[in-house]
Amino acid sequence: MTKSADVPMKMWRSVPQEALRHYPMSMSLLDRIVVSPEIVHGRPAIRGTRVRVTDVLSLLAAGASEAEILEDYPYLTADDVRACLEYAAAQADHAILLAS
Repeated sequence: MTKSADVPMKMWRSVPQEALRHYPMSMSLLDRIVVSPEIVHGRPAIRGTRVRVTDVLSLLAAGASEAEILEDYPYLTADDVRACLEYAAAQADHAILLAS
């Protein structure tokens, strides 16, 4: 079984390196996001929980405030919510090539 502390570096391989150039490793909230086959079937999740990044993003997209999310999930922090947003931004920041 993989320890949580070992997993964050594996997650970096799934994020386009170009997207990470603006995020110094020591200052990034992305350390809070883990990707491991043992946790929610390898989907990105908040470290130490089984809350998927997509769950938090879906709540935000549906209009839930950060305060409402933290009230419903008291084991999460404001930095966890921001980490989900940062992860989504890093995933979306890559070139899309179109075949002509």
